[in-house]
Amino acid sequence: MTTETLSSHPLVRPFKSVANYFSKIRRDIVSVIERDPAARSWLEVILVYSGLHAIWTHRITHWLWQRNVRFLARWLSQVARWLTGIEIHPGATIGPGFFIDHGMGVVIGETAEIGADVTLYHGVTLGGTSFHKGKRHPTVGDRVVIGAGAKVLGAIEIGADSRVGANAVVVKSVPENSVVVGVPGQIVRRSQPTQAIDLNHTSLPDILGVTLKELLQRVDELESRVDGHADDHGHIHAPQDEAWVGADFSI
Repeated sequence: MTTETLSSHPLVRPFKSVANYFSKIRRDIVSVIERDPAARSWLEVILVYSGLHAIWTHRITHWLWQRNVRFLARWLSQVARWLTGIEIHPGATIGPGFFIDHGMGVVIGETAEIGADVTLYHGVTLGGTSFHKGKRHPTVGDRVVIGAGAKVLGAIEIGADSRVGANAVVVKSVPENSVVVGVPGQIVRRSQPTQAIDLNHTSLPDILGVTLKELLQRVDELESRVDGHADDHGHIHAPQDEAWVGADFSI
């Protein structure tokens, strides 16, 4: 009997499934230790990280869902939701190395597909936008980071190595190696593609702010050319040292 034949034998398959499950558990633990500086030990991660408890329960409920034991799968997923504050539908497909930081308020819909080494922060929704059955939730590529409170809606794709800023609302597909910010989400392609997992949420581009600043600077420049000086009272001027200047505001 060849190795391939042995691995597909009915008596061997259950043991292979269990081995794969524990292999994913180990990778999930490693992903927490690598991405969360607050994680101090394997024991702490295993016992107190609700994101891990939610994903481990999901791996069981997804296995049941695939085998049409769907009522039990849904019931267990709701138990996990009650215990962790994280709702993951058993039908969702989630790759290895998945990390939910903090986790409270995360919702992942039935037809969502998540690649390897993806990171989600609290308040993230991977939601649907259609009443029709079938694919209606997002597909998230490998090594994507989705910031706190972001909403990714519909059967769209978030390309690998992209980053979605906190509180962004994403309703259209995003190319690989991109950054998405704002409502609705504005896409900025990275000038230097990287496959490193980037958790820095302080370097997000302010697309609208930069555009408005440049327009105001242009208006001031044109006024100076026409009148010899910029109008100090007619409009708000471009920010100086990150502070807006112009007419008084009523607060």
